[in-house]
Amino acid sequence: LVDFLKERFPANSGDSVYVVVHSVDGLTDPQQKARVETLLANLSSLPGVANVSSPYAEPGRLSKDNTVALINVQYTEPGTNIEKSDLQPLLDMRDQVSEKGFQVEAGGPLMRHVEQEPPGSAEVIGLTAAVFILLVAFGSVVAMGVPIITALVALATGFFLVGVGTNFVNMPGFTPQFSSMVGIGVGIDYALLIVTRFREALERGMSVADSLVTAAGTAGRSVLFAGSTVVIALLGLWAAGMPAIGWVGTAASLVVALAVGVALIVLPAILWLVGGHINKGRIPGLGGPAHESETGLGYRWSRIVQRNPLLCMSLSLGLLLLLAAPVLDMRLGTSDTGNNPTSFTSRRAYDLLARGFGPGFNGPILLGFDLAGSDPAPVNALPDQLRGSPNVAAVTPPHFNADSSAATITVIPGTAPQDVATDKLVHDLRAQLRESFGGSEVEAFVGGPTAMFIDVGERLDERMPYFFAGVIGISFVLLTAVFRSVVVALKAAVMNLLSIGAAFGILVAVFQWGWLGGVVGVHREGPIEAFMPMMLFAVLFGLSMDYEVFLVSRIREEYLATGDNTEAVARGLSVTSRVISAAAAIMIAVFLAFALSDQRVVKEFGIGLSVAIFVDATVVRLILVPAFMQLMGGANWWFPSWLDRIVPPIGVGHLPRPRIRERVAAGD
Repeated sequence: LVDFLKERFPANSGDSVYVVVHSVDGLTDPQQKARVETLLANLSSLPGVANVSSPYAEPGRLSKDNTVALINVQYTEPGTNIEKSDLQPLLDMRDQVSEKGFQVEAGGPLMRHVEQEPPGSAEVIGLTAAVFILLVAFGSVVAMGVPIITALVALATGFFLVGVGTNFVNMPGFTPQFSSMVGIGVGIDYALLIVTRFREALERGMSVADSLVTAAGTAGRSVLFAGSTVVIALLGLWAAGMPAIGWVGTAASLVVALAVGVALIVLPAILWLVGGHINKGRIPGLGGPAHESETGLGYRWSRIVQRNPLLCMSLSLGLLLLLAAPVLDMRLGTSDTGNNPTSFTSRRAYDLLARGFGPGFNGPILLGFDLAGSDPAPVNALPDQLRGSPNVAAVTPPHFNADSSAATITVIPGTAPQDVATDKLVHDLRAQLRESFGGSEVEAFVGGPTAMFIDVGERLDERMPYFFAGVIGISFVLLTAVFRSVVVALKAAVMNLLSIGAAFGILVAVFQWGWLGGVVGVHREGPIEAFMPMMLFAVLFGLSMDYEVFLVSRIREEYLATGDNTEAVARGLSVTSRVISAAAAIMIAVFLAFALSDQRVVKEFGIGLSVAIFVDATVVRLILVPAFMQLMGGANWWFPSWLDRIVPPIGVGHLPRPRIRERVAAGD
């Protein structure tokens, strides 16, 4: 339909902003009408505006009580070519003319450009929370500062490159928030892991140089593998078949790749300069030993779980399935402007339109007809056929182009754009047009923003299974190669799906059902954004793999050193529980800071990510993993010999201690 309008209705091929005027005195009052006429003239003079419709010249543009008027401001360019600065003059004019008794608001999809929150406040809140968490975890000002510095270096570089990229490709408005959300979390986490391993080596009596080598050879490899998994998952968003979604994933993957690069290149240089001063600036009562084995809380907790593995696994699985249950009722779609806070002019315009004309005026459906020299009579008769149809509030007469070779008709639904009934109306209209014009030369289209969002959601829904299968399959292969175990890789994939399912279930309960909506700032129930499952899955699967690699690599080290599965699980959990808990706490704090956003989509990202990380770091890593690995025993490390020959080894840990001793004794 967009191409059709550009060819046959060039003046109307651009996107539009609707301006809503409200006057308690009535807009047919001579004084109020004069003010509206002046507003129309001023809107027509704005740069980039093709035409402005008058509510007095077009039928149906004044409410029945004459208190609300709808003005359509048509731009010459589509929304992808319109910058925020192009719309600012219209908003400045709105501020100038709107006053008590004469309210002027602006709405429509283009307003998303203007009302997107710039990066800043959420990032500051997240970093501040990370500072306190790192102080508690390390108990040292210097140790706390190193991960913060490296995360800021990666984030600043990533923002610069993403900003440069926006000059060449069009990215959704929430791309900076999404990229910074992921970048801050992984940047601090990766540095946290390496710094923890460096401090642990120092406490074991190693030199600074040997500690750096140990940290790079163990934690550094884990960071490289974990970061690669996140990058692969994010780049997998191109499988959605939607360039906008693919570019969001590309921007976020760039920030993650930079975080990995800084952790592996810049961080070792900083640690070399800091050296033995890493624990300087001690704060009494905070922190703990960098190395814990049989005395730490993690070791004692693991022993509790290992004594009752079947009970612990059953309870944790039951909890995860309970949290994921709402997913069965998940409805994908696009939330409309009525979900915005009332501080947004687009929300106030939405409410005025709904009050004056009905909720469907916020999501008109546009019908296009390529007549190809055919008789226009069927198109002229169509409005009468559509009036009175289910959920059709109004239908405009056909609007023909100059040579009468094409026409458009606008259908106003009786329900809001995000309503299920509106989705059904779009499909019903398409079915009716196929039936009416299927055997003729007339080509009919059903479009407009509402129909477009429905099409996008259905396309993403079709691609989703392939995307999920691709990410899970690649991760399974990589984990199999890393840990030389089919069971560990399969367990990781299933448990990650469970934690992600729990996050999706919480999203449905909060945003679709409205549970605790007032607490988290959800102004109105609505569908889950159609692109949300794919994007959340990409990020969460990658981040869950981070914790999987951190934990299981240490368990594998201990198992290769001792051959005792029970002791390996307990020791592995002991030495990683502190760093995983701190890393998860930082992630949760960063993501919850973004959940404070006024924008529904950013809030969905923040709550979904924080819930998934919390579930993964507590229920999965502290209960489900040790319980499962205890039940499996030596079978955890089952790896057929034929598979061992064809799968290349990808190690993430150092050589087990007995083999190190053998090499030292041999003088190697």
